[in-house]
Amino acid sequence: MNIKKLSALVLSLTVAAASLAACGSSAKNSKNGGNKPDGSAQELTIAEGTVLRMACGYNSDKTGMSFTAELAGEGITLADGKTYNSGDLKPTWQTIEQLLGIKIEDKYQGNGAADEYQYWDAQMDQIDMLSGTATLLSENGQQGKLVNLANYLDSMPNFKAYLEQNPIVRLSITGAAAGPNAGAIYFAPYFDGVNDIERMPLMRTDWVEKLLNGSGEFTADKSNKTAAPVYTPFMPTSGSVDVDVVKPDGSASETISKNYDAYGNIVDKMNAAGAVDGVTAVNMLREYIDKTYDGYYGENRADLFIGQNAAWDVDELVALLRCVKANPQTLNGTDNVQGLFSREDSNNQRRVDMYRFAGSLFGVRGMESRLDYLYVGNDNELHDSRVEPQTYEALSKMHDMASEGLISQAFINQEDVNSEKYLTDDNGFMHYDYNQTQTAYNATALDNASGEKYMAVMVPVSRWNDGEEKYMRFTESWRSVKVDGWGISVAGVGDDTNKLNACLKLIDYAYSPEGQILMSYGPDDFIKHDDSGKIEMFTFNGNDWPVISDASYDDLWKLQNGNYTNYARYYIGSTISFVKS
Repeated sequence: MNIKKLSALVLSLTVAAASLAACGSSAKNSKNGGNKPDGSAQELTIAEGTVLRMACGYNSDKTGMSFTAELAGEGITLADGKTYNSGDLKPTWQTIEQLLGIKIEDKYQGNGAADEYQYWDAQMDQIDMLSGTATLLSENGQQGKLVNLANYLDSMPNFKAYLEQNPIVRLSITGAAAGPNAGAIYFAPYFDGVNDIERMPLMRTDWVEKLLNGSGEFTADKSNKTAAPVYTPFMPTSGSVDVDVVKPDGSASETISKNYDAYGNIVDKMNAAGAVDGVTAVNMLREYIDKTYDGYYGENRADLFIGQNAAWDVDELVALLRCVKANPQTLNGTDNVQGLFSREDSNNQRRVDMYRFAGSLFGVRGMESRLDYLYVGNDNELHDSRVEPQTYEALSKMHDMASEGLISQAFINQEDVNSEKYLTDDNGFMHYDYNQTQTAYNATALDNASGEKYMAVMVPVSRWNDGEEKYMRFTESWRSVKVDGWGISVAGVGDDTNKLNACLKLIDYAYSPEGQILMSYGPDDFIKHDDSGKIEMFTFNGNDWPVISDASYDDLWKLQNGNYTNYARYYIGSTISFVKS
């Protein structure tokens, strides 16, 4: 079926189901998730002390609602001044207890979402809420095992408003597109950030500056030779390409031109020269930048790659990687560096990031799909990138890069080399990963006093086919609904309206402005206030978020070396569900 028609059908069914719920339909259906005749359009009242049995967490016993002995030891005092022991609920969930007037029994087994759901599947009467994957929750919801949240949206104003403001989210979590449960929602979705780039190119920016910045020619006492060229140009070899960039001062955007007639394509030029010493390679790239961009970057040529006005493309990256590989003596004082690498070569989930990056470099859709390698094309049809020529052309180009040694030995040869140590050993140049978790190495592994920096850079310019070929920046790595969520057990809550209402109210509160702060940054005691007691805020993507307290900042580094996500999950109990800022 045409995807546009299918989407319209699903959306219309969703709206129809929501309209029925708004009318307070009292039809009881054993397959609709155990709805009660009076379930919708009523205030969610809860008896004080109502117990919720919650088998909910993120992916391990450390990322559940309660402290483990490993985390708490003989007692741990956090930024709120309170001491927590093994078995105690973490601060976020103690706050939820107080806000809702409930009692939480932590039933979480410490599993990932799929295993946690499967553990409880045969004993759903023993829990009221549980973690699961979107697929498992939707499938089992249609079997009547989970409450259909869509029938209670009028009693969940915050959750309802969030779905109305984000219709694609509602479409993404709709668990039944047709039949008596059309428009059903069987789980509360999890967002690990929303409407922001997820994976990004990251580089040793200080290395780029060492090679490209400054007046005059690059010099070095020693360098290696570049490998015999294998990779050939992807970008044009003549003519010009216009690219929009942010101005260096951030005040507006501007258009700059890649004028290939001024110097030629850098890969084409390097290939014609053959294997050259590292100094010659760097000076060729410097001259290319000066002429191709008509002096736009001045002596700060590194900004082509690392500035907010960056305009780099894959050919320029290949030229840079050749320079990096040929100049280890300048960069880290050894005879060898690694170019592109994967964070964990022993982990296929990380190795596949190299394939995802290929999509970004060569303008291939579907490489970052949540479902296999599927995507909806500009023709409104469903495509599988595994059967499309451009995918294999991109992978062939990546093979050419590997043949020159521009992709790490560990990735290609699976040698006994731990790629996780490339940054700590000052040996790796670049990979494609999460900004927040990977730039923590700036504090734990790199010598900032000498200028070492590992930073996210702008996504590359590539040739994308959006009905017509365009040279532009685009990424499929965009944050929306994750594959995990929390559902309400029909057998667990049974006929206990207090339990059902407590579950619904917890979900609804998590989507309120205050709840989104709690689920990202924890309780008020972990947040910074000015002298008048007002919360200090910062703005991101048009929304205001709180600054963490000084004590929380200290704990962040003391307990998790600057990795905020782990700190929040392990110790505060936030960022394990719902909306993470």
